[in-house]
Amino acid sequence: MTWLITGGAGYIGAHVARAMAGAGESVVALDDLSAGVPARLPAGVPLVRGSALDPDLLRRVFAEHRVTGVVHLAARKQVAESVARPTWYYAENVGGLATLLDAVAEAGIRRFVFSSSAAVYGTPDVDLITEDTPCAPVNPYGETKLAGEWLVRAAGRAHGIATVCLRYFNVAGTAAPELADTGVFNIVPMVFDRLTRDEAPRIFGADYPTPDGTCIRDYIHVADLAEAHLAAARRLTAEDAAGDLTVNIGRGVGVSVRELVTLIGEVTGDTRPALVEARRPGDAPRAVASADLAAKGLGWTARHDVREMVASAWEGWQRLHGR
Repeated sequence: MTWLITGGAGYIGAHVARAMAGAGESVVALDDLSAGVPARLPAGVPLVRGSALDPDLLRRVFAEHRVTGVVHLAARKQVAESVARPTWYYAENVGGLATLLDAVAEAGIRRFVFSSSAAVYGTPDVDLITEDTPCAPVNPYGETKLAGEWLVRAAGRAHGIATVCLRYFNVAGTAAPELADTGVFNIVPMVFDRLTRDEAPRIFGADYPTPDGTCIRDYIHVADLAEAHLAAARRLTAEDAAGDLTVNIGRGVGVSVRELVTLIGEVTGDTRPALVEARRPGDAPRAVASADLAAKGLGWTARHDVREMVASAWEGWQRLHGR
């Protein structure tokens, strides 16, 4: 059994490759290296440089590596960019997925794990978001992830492909400094970047209906997320694997932005007060996962807390920036 991991040299993809290979799974990574770093991949994991949108390349990779399952992480994922370039996001994230699923069906591959996002929910007004919470994405990125889920499930029904869709909440941390996130798009590296440039961290909105006025989010350690992919792959290799499963990947614990910024200050030793700026459009006051179905359907629960996320991310940040 060999798993192809698209986007396998990326921040999340390399963690997934490491977790799966470390558990004895045979894996091969496919990455166009637009954001991926080959050195992140563990020894013995082959890297094919190219795009998951290239059907001829997919056919060759499937045949040469005898691929029997796919973990699809490759995607465009920046919200602001999706608002500015919606047609490109649909072409890359949905059109590219259609190309991949066609190749999967043609090759007779019957196992597929899809990287989705809590962005499919939009801004629900609930204490805990379950998989039955209505989906109402508020940006093109979230729309492409929801459309991707529909497409994965439809292709699964049409071609007998067993599927799992994983709806990630807020990913942070690193399992090893060399696997650190090189982007500055999520809150933890954004605060690190501000502090490194001797600037105060920013909080967007402090007048939300929450205990301290700032947004509350569910943060998941990337190492735990990688283990969730391994659990999904193992579920799909079970003798009775069939149908589809869609699950939230979070801890079920809410942390406010102000609490997170305070914790970052404790870890880094830079405790300067944050600047409070205007709200950003589309930010929900609260977005916390119910993780019950992941525990029941995948046998998976998160093990790492937020302090571990921040401390590991800071170690990786320092390595990346020569500190």
